[in-house]
Amino acid sequence: MKPIILAGGTGSRLWPKSRVAMPKQFLALTSDNSMLQDTIARLNGSGAQAPMIICNEAHRFLVAEQLRQQDIQHSGILLEPVGRNTAPAIALAALKAQESGSDPILLILAADHLIQNQSAFHTGLARAQQLAEQGKLVTFGIVPQMPHTGYGYIKSGASLSNNGLHVGFDVAAFVEKPDLVTAQDYVSTGDYFWNSGMFMFKASAYLNALAQFAPEILTICQQSLAGQTQDMDFTRINAEVFATCPDNSIDYAVMEHTKDAAMVPLDAGWSDVGSWSSLWETAEKDPQGNASVGDVMLHDTTNSYVNAEGKLVSVIGLDNVVVVETKDAVLVAHKDKVQDIKHIVNQLKAEQRPEFEFHREVFRPWGSYDSIDTGERFQVKHISVKPGEKLSVQMHHHRAEHWIVVSGTANVTIGDNTMIVSENESTYIPIGEVHALENPGKIPLELIEIQSGTYLGEDDIVRFSDRYGRID
Repeated sequence: MKPIILAGGTGSRLWPKSRVAMPKQFLALTSDNSMLQDTIARLNGSGAQAPMIICNEAHRFLVAEQLRQQDIQHSGILLEPVGRNTAPAIALAALKAQESGSDPILLILAADHLIQNQSAFHTGLARAQQLAEQGKLVTFGIVPQMPHTGYGYIKSGASLSNNGLHVGFDVAAFVEKPDLVTAQDYVSTGDYFWNSGMFMFKASAYLNALAQFAPEILTICQQSLAGQTQDMDFTRINAEVFATCPDNSIDYAVMEHTKDAAMVPLDAGWSDVGSWSSLWETAEKDPQGNASVGDVMLHDTTNSYVNAEGKLVSVIGLDNVVVVETKDAVLVAHKDKVQDIKHIVNQLKAEQRPEFEFHREVFRPWGSYDSIDTGERFQVKHISVKPGEKLSVQMHHHRAEHWIVVSGTANVTIGDNTMIVSENESTYIPIGEVHALENPGKIPLELIEIQSGTYLGEDDIVRFSDRYGRID
């Protein structure tokens, strides 16, 4: 069983925590680890092989770093140059998995789901594997806890068994997200299950179904992978070819058409963590029904979710609200209206505000920077460089920079000169001067950067060399 972890997507419904540059699968929302790390960790003890990760090219270093932090062994990181939904992503994974000449059973998991009962999850995997070995395309149906209107449903058909033991059902139908009355009817029958978006099948079974029901997707994915290149742990495909691929989900492209669809029921504390209200539903609560994270003080407040990232957040006299604080944005919403976050996100995007894409603290493969303060013609950043890492050799047309080392040691190149800058020392980089910053030490390099000039945007960077492949 080879896990394929789908780690694309932006998770905009969890703004302001989740943003384009740091979506929810890379955040610690349900534990001390990121959702990606938890997704892989819950496979321990299942007998699964090392996972393959599929992600957007822009997130490749986030994936690599989070795998490194947990010392996770993997079988590759496959980069999508553009998002084309789940059917093409899984096709790429299936084709890649067959390159060794084998035909493995693939376990398709989203990187941003919560599963609280690992034992029940492993039992479901074992049952699904029995059906996948028979050539079935297996999906996991979540035993519904309520008449939820935010999920699609799967109607169960005839019982399926292996060696006389019940292991699942044929799929009678996939149905769209219902209204409340219809959802209540579904749940009352006991025949309907939430559509989890998790799957298991042989690589060949999926590719054969794709050839039958969506051949254009298969052809384009084959052509895209034929032009693959390897860059460190990353596999890049032909971006120009892949951009022509239809945008389609596995449900619409394959599962709703095949006669080999099967379902294994799963009652394992599952949630897609699709909204702040979903996080409240699954979180531990105080006697007043409140779930809180961070430095939070509550008084006369009930049934609420409060998440504080860096400041003390106090809430008084409110019921059924969501309050989320980050370094550069605060969300306050009625818990029943959190789906409307999309309107704020769309407005941020339309106005090209940085809060749409980036957090105040931005992570890079070499470390991170936090924009502490900004004003007319100046910006102050806290820069942290990991041991042994180096920023690109670069220059700026519109700004000069002052660097003050707070801790650690900096190896600084300015023009033709290279020098060591130690704690409590500083240096200056004039406008237009080629420069580079490296941490040669064994501890993180922490420095304060003061930028001054007529334009301070991140796109005022001309890179001459870069060890992370960020030069066009």
